[in-house]
Amino acid sequence: MTVRLVLGVLLTLVALSLAAWRGNRIFQVIRSGQPAVGRTDDKGVRIQGEIVEVLGQRKLLKWSVPGLAHFVTFWGFLVLGLTIVEGFGALFDPDFHIPLIGTWPIVGFLEDLFGLLVLVGITVFTVIRIKRNPHRIGRQSRFYGSHTGGAWLILASIATIVITLFVYRGAQINTGTFPFESGAFVSQWVATILEPLGETANEWIETIFILLSFGAVLGTTILVLYSKHMHIFLAPFNVLFSRRPNGLGPLLPMYSRGEQIDFEDPADDAIFGRASIEDITWKGNLDLLTCTECGRCQSQCPAWNTEKPLSPKLLIMDLRDNLLEQAPYLAAKNNPQYLGSPGVGQGPQPVPVEIGSFSQSVQDAHARPLVGSRENDNAVIDEDVLWSCTMCGACVNQCPVDIEHIDHIVDMRRNRVMIESEFPSELNGLFKNIENKGNPWGAQASQRNAWIEEVDFEVEVSDGEAIPDDVDYLFWVGCAGAFEDRAKKTTKAVAELLHLAGVRFMVLGEGETCTGDPARRAGNEFLFQMQAMQNVEMLNEIKAKKIVVTCPHCMNTIGREYPQLGGNYDVVHHSQLLATLVKDGRLTPVTPVEGLGSSVTYHDPCYLGRHNKVYTPPRELIGSLPGLQLTEMERSADRSFCCGAGGARMWMEERIGTRINLNRTDEALGTGATTIAVACPFCSVMLNDGVTNRSQGKDEPVAVVADVATLLLSTVDRTKTPTDA
Repeated sequence: MTVRLVLGVLLTLVALSLAAWRGNRIFQVIRSGQPAVGRTDDKGVRIQGEIVEVLGQRKLLKWSVPGLAHFVTFWGFLVLGLTIVEGFGALFDPDFHIPLIGTWPIVGFLEDLFGLLVLVGITVFTVIRIKRNPHRIGRQSRFYGSHTGGAWLILASIATIVITLFVYRGAQINTGTFPFESGAFVSQWVATILEPLGETANEWIETIFILLSFGAVLGTTILVLYSKHMHIFLAPFNVLFSRRPNGLGPLLPMYSRGEQIDFEDPADDAIFGRASIEDITWKGNLDLLTCTECGRCQSQCPAWNTEKPLSPKLLIMDLRDNLLEQAPYLAAKNNPQYLGSPGVGQGPQPVPVEIGSFSQSVQDAHARPLVGSRENDNAVIDEDVLWSCTMCGACVNQCPVDIEHIDHIVDMRRNRVMIESEFPSELNGLFKNIENKGNPWGAQASQRNAWIEEVDFEVEVSDGEAIPDDVDYLFWVGCAGAFEDRAKKTTKAVAELLHLAGVRFMVLGEGETCTGDPARRAGNEFLFQMQAMQNVEMLNEIKAKKIVVTCPHCMNTIGREYPQLGGNYDVVHHSQLLATLVKDGRLTPVTPVEGLGSSVTYHDPCYLGRHNKVYTPPRELIGSLPGLQLTEMERSADRSFCCGAGGARMWMEERIGTRINLNRTDEALGTGATTIAVACPFCSVMLNDGVTNRSQGKDEPVAVVADVATLLLSTVDRTKTPTDA
């Protein structure tokens, strides 16, 4: 017993010392980042996030089998924490049990049950990793590029912990030191196997396996801290400090050293975006070190799924590797005690500072540029990786540990655009058109009212005065809705439907200008600020309150980003408003849709769906239309596949891999639908182009792409007048 106690205590002290040393190094690297604003506010919302996402494993459970396996493994180790206390106590007292609950049969039952479930869980993980072995299926595996060797080691370590646990508990039953008289069904089964060996043998088995189990627990703890599995400890903190309620929707303003940048008078040492790893915030560092390499983001990424170089997972891993390369310098910069004592007349002496397997002299640490050509610039991220992103949000939506990939990408774009002036040449035209003409297409402002001449009812245009109280909505037409022919059909349909329903609305006409969304997502924050402040000033002046839009990008920008600049408005998408009008009986679909067939599939726009959680209203509209049967695509709702136009990709050539819009069009056509319903002008353009491509060589189009508003208008009862409604 003395030997067992000495070995156990010695093993514990050594392991905990190593863990504490490593944990401190990780903490110092995280805190070396720039200040992160607003990461500790809304404490109630953050605690709720911990309960739902960490304890409830909400995101992982979306993945059914692997999610359930992770759920039982996670909770298994929470419950098995009791056995660690019991095992450590047994080093000092063979008859030790946890006070109060330590002899309850239900406790022994739960310990054995969850131990068994953990074994089932790691068996599932083993099968999944074998089936999705990247060496066999390549890029199709979500584990492509991950450190799979460490994962196998962790699975083996977990199995060792649980198996040795059951063995020593079985031996304890036979030696009479087990704290539970019943309930521990697996341990009792093991005890029946070990009983014929005799009491002396069981005493040795108990001693050896309690040390092995305890050693496996401590060894796994060290292994976790020195591998990608450090997420086990870091994930709860990353979830706690993530953007709440989610990291999608609005982009963050630009901050430098914890202060929002004043673009009219920026500080001389202001940091614009992210040029090197030193520029990343402490929350960004936490993001990088929390990555589990599970590849769920990669499996959902439209760029990766169309043979482009961007994988959200690999991007985070590359940034993490660079962070660890620079860790000695970053830790020493913020912690002078890590530096040697300066000699007479000398500065700090270079002293190696280690983190994990990385060690280098502080004096020799040189920051690599985050973005550029890997071959010529020694950059961490290649230009093509950065500009392949559509900012669809699939990565952030799927990440089980709340990594904010889009924030990292947009910050690097900001630096490339505003400081380095290095960006795809096509964006030059976009920026100039927005700045000089107030829209991405470069059309004249006088053309914004052209669609009004094509409707046979009066449309009220604001003259810059305050909007009358009896006006229900300001109709924000948007650049696409005013200038792009396909989007103009939607604009006219929405206007007519509002007219038929007796909804009084006004438009801004020539007073409207681009919201700045494409400029912001392309990294030109200065241009966005210029556009946004102009719009906010105008909207506040006319006292706009309720706004309806047809473009999800406008909806997201006006409703969720303009509050950053003092513009607070109630913004709804046209599908939401129209669905309400149908429910209220103010619009009545009665006529079957003609010439479109009976089957329709709906494409969820990224900025309406994932970014703003609007999934039901468009489907309700389609469901209200006579003669149409909705058939969902495999990738729908929060797993919808991007059309390829987001993140300013609408104005960039797609030169690498296959076209994203063709991938999505093929999926829509694969449902057998003859109509593809959309609710976004960008999606309309991209999917129309996809259908045109797939219709080449055919006598007629393979499908029709139509906005939900035009579908509704084609079926609505026009005999009712606004006064009837």
